[in-house]
Amino acid sequence: MSAQAVAARAGSGSSRRLALAILCAGQLMVILDGTIVNVALPSIQESLGFSPSNLGWVVNAYLIPFGGLLLLSGRFGDLFGRKRVFTTGLIVFTLASLLCGLAQNPAMLLGARFVQGVGGAVTSSVTLAMVVTMFTEPKERAKAIGVYSFVQSAGGTLGLLLGGVLTQAISWHWIFFVNVPIGAVAVFMAQRSLRAEEGKGKSKSKSTDAFGAVLITAALMLAVYTIVEASGYGFGSTRTLGFGLGTLVLLATFVIRQAKAQDPLLPPRMFKFRNVSGALGTHTLMVSGMFSFQFLAVLYMQNVLGFDEVQTGLGMVPVSLLIGLMSLFLAPRLIARIGPRSVLLVALVLIAGGLGLLGQISADGAYLTDVFPATVPLGIGFGLAMPSLAGLAMSGATPQDSGLASGMFNTMQQVGSSLGLAILSTLAASHAGTLLGDGTARSEALTGGYQLAFRVGSCFVLGALVVAAAVLRNPPRPGNGPATSAGTSRPADSDTASA
Repeated sequence: MSAQAVAARAGSGSSRRLALAILCAGQLMVILDGTIVNVALPSIQESLGFSPSNLGWVVNAYLIPFGGLLLLSGRFGDLFGRKRVFTTGLIVFTLASLLCGLAQNPAMLLGARFVQGVGGAVTSSVTLAMVVTMFTEPKERAKAIGVYSFVQSAGGTLGLLLGGVLTQAISWHWIFFVNVPIGAVAVFMAQRSLRAEEGKGKSKSKSTDAFGAVLITAALMLAVYTIVEASGYGFGSTRTLGFGLGTLVLLATFVIRQAKAQDPLLPPRMFKFRNVSGALGTHTLMVSGMFSFQFLAVLYMQNVLGFDEVQTGLGMVPVSLLIGLMSLFLAPRLIARIGPRSVLLVALVLIAGGLGLLGQISADGAYLTDVFPATVPLGIGFGLAMPSLAGLAMSGATPQDSGLASGMFNTMQQVGSSLGLAILSTLAASHAGTLLGDGTARSEALTGGYQLAFRVGSCFVLGALVVAAAVLRNPPRPGNGPATSAGTSRPADSDTASA
């Protein structure tokens, strides 16, 4: 290889690493904002005068547009160019963060949080697609997905720590202000460094499925709203069942529309790939269970062990460190050696075991004996699972549909976490209330509720293990199948028959 070729290759590698850093910076802001608010809620309530019943909307006003717009935004990335969609989302998210920090009343904060959720969805929907299209060589792609997965999985934990530090040291306003300089730099660097793509929608703008877009956005927003409100009204309430039925009607109408549309928003061919469908199902169940750790472990440490915000954030650090070590260093090597499916199966066993350990916590326990032992299998398992799942989910998508697959992957993560939060928090609160009614001490009643939720979360992950083992297959090695336009082999998951 000539010196000029070596220099060109190095420069190309450097530019791609810079682009990956920009994409991950944008994604980190979005993920942080999903949890950084949680520890600041009491301060926000006191400062702005939120009622206890309305305080949850500080979180829900972000979750509903975020979960509802991911799929649509991912498709827009395929149609109109992912760089354009990514930078637009960053601008909206950054400006909305500024408005959140300036909020002087509940209405202003909730409105800004809704817009922030819109920007977060638009930014996040195309990030994974841009990563896999930039890194086409299998080993490089595995490493890049490892970095992306670390940001995805560890960002939530970092948000808890950062939220506690900023709230205690300065004020809750700064959990939003911190996004402004980061977002401004990310937008500037994205415009200069990300490669512009020609979206296929420029020549087919008249065939864009606008009606399908309205249907799926409304269905997903209503689904997320139904889930997050179910914890307050109950899953068997008339309200929850009515909204659930409305969601199903919208989804059924959307499916019929996609089968008839000339250029559907969600082409039915996407579900012919077993790795796409299997990874989405596995992801939803895994996140539903794993979310019980991020949410309920925080409550256990604060309500039972008596931790403050900073101590709680520090208690979550071991999980983030292990996730980072696994996803950045070990997962890419293992995936390259034994395949993502095998790595995923082991990871799911570890996650289920970690949640099972948390199901044994006690009211008079301690962090080192009750929480820390579970952080080891959870951190290792999640750090191995996310890169494996992301790679499998994207392995069945063509380059033209990678934005849609990315949006679908992130949508299932959002739906899964919302579903897990609603089910597990309701179970924990209901069981704790029953124990309190029977005369059990408060700390023991709360612990009993958390124990039940962790055990059910472990069952969710075991369900993910069953789906993964039955449906997912390792994509073929390079050179074992016909090449795609992205320079990789066409995955075997396009065969819907059993292997």
